[in-house]
Amino acid sequence: QVQLVESGGGLVQAGGSLRLSCAASGRTFSSFNVGWFRRALGKERELVAAVTWSGALTEYADSVKGRFTVSRDNTKVTVYLQMKRLKREEAAVYYCAAGRCWGIEAQAYNYWGQGTQVTVSS
Repeated sequence: QVQLVESGGGLVQAGGSLRLSCAASGRTFSSFNVGWFRRALGKERELVAAVTWSGALTEYADSVKGRFTVSRDNTKVTVYLQMKRLKREEAAVYYCAAGRCWGIEAQAYNYWGQGTQVTVSS
């Protein structure tokens, strides 16, 4: 069993940066792949970034490539999402999710956090 808690969301101006954290409980977390998803108001949930259990492989949505970076520290049982040059349309609830499968679909992930709100002002 894995429990995930996101933090680091908040209000930021367009063009600004935030770093989200996903803290996990459970000794097996280091064997799970982790994805960051977001759901904006009125929109479908979408994958933002994902990282394999070892951190060796990452995947990004085209819209965030070059601006977002996903990383993990298995010694701290935490996964990070560094977001730079944020855009207003990226305001959303951001979720981290963990699973043993690798993929961009939400179905690949079994465990989900409660989400953290990111608000981007003009």
